[in-house]
Order: sequence, then C-alpha cells, then structure tokens
Amino acid sequence: MFSNKVVARFKNGAVLKGTTTDFNPEKPTFHLQVTISNKVISKEIKMDHLKAVFFVKTFEGNPQFQERKTFTGPTTGGIKIKIFFIDGEILVGTTNGYKPDKIGFWFFPADKESNNIRVFVINSAVKGVKLGVDADR
Repeated sequence: MFSNKVVARFKNGAVLKGTTTDFNPEKPTFHLQVTISNKVISKEIKMDHLKAVFFVKTFEGNPQFQERKTFTGPTTGGIKIKIFFIDGEILVGTTNGYKPDKIGFWFFPADKESNNIRVFVINSAVKGVKLGVDADR
C-alpha cells in the first residue's frame, strides 16, 4: 500500500508529521503513523479538528524558503484560488473543485518550488477565498 508523507495542521495550532495510507476526503477520520521516541504509533485524526492536510515532499522542508504568493505565467490547470485562513495564513494556487458546502477541497500551490505537493483544505478553517482572476489581487 502506498504511503503519503503528510503534515496535519490542526485548528488549535498543533502540528503532526507522519505517513498515511488511508486518507480519504470523504471520510471523517484517517490514520497517521507518527514516530515518537523511536516507536511508530498510529493516531486517528478527525478531519473536523484540522485546518489542512499538507502532502509534502519532505518533513524538513526549507525554513528559509519564502513561498511565492502570486502567479507567474499560466497555470497547469484548475481554477486560480487565494485562500484566507482564520489564523491569518494565505495560500495561493489552483483547485479543481472548491465547494464550500463540503468538508474541504484540494489545493495545488502556485509556487512549484513549494515543499507542498498538494493540500486538502478544511472549509471550517477558511475565512474566505478569491477565485479566478480575483485570486491575482
């Protein structure tokens, strides 16, 4: 079974890094395998407690990297979106299906150098969005 590296960011500011094989945006929970004191522990994660699930290239990332918050050139598909989170964070990229009445939606960063491959954004952690040409403003 394929394992994804993910960073689960919670609405309360907590962060858990680990791997998952059962993430499904249609289900209320998934399991995250985290390493604590050299032991791998499976934790059940409740989607409604989350801000977003970041599917990442590496857990370390690059702390000095400043992700671009603008579009440069054409996108590779999807609708441009700018996401404003309740905690003040802003993400800029594309989505294939923003539906505010669902638990969340998939997001793809505009900056191809981002450590994030894709992000599942939880709607209840979002203050607002700008779509299409408005996402450039």
